[in-house]
Amino acid sequence: MLELVVLISGGGSNLRALLEAARSADYPARVVAIGADRDADGLALGEEFGIPVFTVPYTAYADRAAWGEALIREIDVWTPGLVVLSGLMRLVPSAVVQRYTPRLWNTHPAYLPEFPGAHGVRDALAAGATRTGASLIVVDDSVDGGPIIAQERVPVYPGDTEAGLHDRIKPVERRLLIDAVRDYAEGRLTL
Repeated sequence: MLELVVLISGGGSNLRALLEAARSADYPARVVAIGADRDADGLALGEEFGIPVFTVPYTAYADRAAWGEALIREIDVWTPGLVVLSGLMRLVPSAVVQRYTPRLWNTHPAYLPEFPGAHGVRDALAAGATRTGASLIVVDDSVDGGPIIAQERVPVYPGDTEAGLHDRIKPVERRLLIDAVRDYAEGRLTL
């Protein structure tokens, strides 16, 4: 059984999908801990699903490197086979990347390398793109530039709003994550 630590900053919609997939007896992975960089709404999923949670508030540390070392200490408690950044809205320090990559994955609401960064959906709309997508990548020291694990295109419709387009991307992002975790756990995906 592949054990995961999932890191979030917000509501945890991708995390919820992963937790629901893991309820199935034939799903070969389970989330052993949920972490956040702030008091995130998604931490409530820990109680709902009986999963331990931890918070490593970025603002509690002198700098990014100190925060990263604290994050490593918390993650290492769980000895995960995979660490998933699912809506963690902060770049992890190089020490975190070095510790876990290629077992450090990130979901992103764009078809990378198009529209990297924190506002992929907004940037796609601003650029007048007719299609964008969802991506799952291995985290490296770049901003959303790591090796692509899986991705899929999503059309942009005339009149799309940022919220509406994001709502159409999210289910694709969730499916890519759930399928790739399964494939990795069952040995069909190597990194």
